[in-house]
Amino acid sequence: MMKRFALVMSLCLAPSAYAADDVVDVWKAKCKSCHGDDGKAQTKMGQKESIVDMSQAAWQAAESDAEIRQAIADGSPRNTKMKAFKDKLTAAQIDALVGYIRTMKAK
Repeated sequence: MMKRFALVMSLCLAPSAYAADDVVDVWKAKCKSCHGDDGKAQTKMGQKESIVDMSQAAWQAAESDAEIRQAIADGSPRNTKMKAFKDKLTAAQIDALVGYIRTMKAK
C-alpha cells in the first residue's frame, strides 16, 4: 500500500516540474536576445531598450514571483517592446522561467 502511494505521488509531482534543460532552451529562444544569458541585459537590444539587470539583488528583492510571472505572460508594464508570452508558453514554462530568473541573483 505504501509503495503504491509513493508511486502515485511521484507520478503526480513529476509533471509539474519543468526540466532544467527545457527552461534553458525556452530562455535561449524567447528571452536571451534582450536579457542575455545571465539576465544582465548586456545585449544590443537590452542596452538600446535600457532593460533592467535582473541579477541585481535590489531588483530580485523588489519583484515578486507574481510580478515576474505577469510580465512574462502579459508583457512588461515598463517596456512596451516586451511581448506577452501567455499565448506562446504554457503556465509550467512561465513558472519555470520565474524560477530560472531567481537563479540569476548576483552573489
